[in-house]
Amino acid sequence: MRSTRQFSITLPNEMAEVVKAKVATGEYATESEVIRDGLRTLLARDRAMEAWLRNQLMPAAQAAQRRSGPGAVARTGARPAGDRRTRAGTGKA
Repeated sequence: MRSTRQFSITLPNEMAEVVKAKVATGEYATESEVIRDGLRTLLARDRAMEAWLRNQLMPAAQAAQRRSGPGAVARTGARPAGDRRTRAGTGKA
């Protein structure tokens, strides 16, 4: 079984020129190497984003939700915007 698969891709002229230039300068041996490196970079970025979401954003969102959960309005006495009810006996909103 082969460990590689051949693809035919179409790139905008500007991107195709970048690929050709990378090979021409010797930075890469083949056009395929340029594309593979680009995909590796894309996958690394995706993994970094997933890790950030899982390890930083989600815990921060969960902590914020715990701090301002359903009982927050009752604890602070705050009312939703547009709530015009007055406090009993004070005549104040």
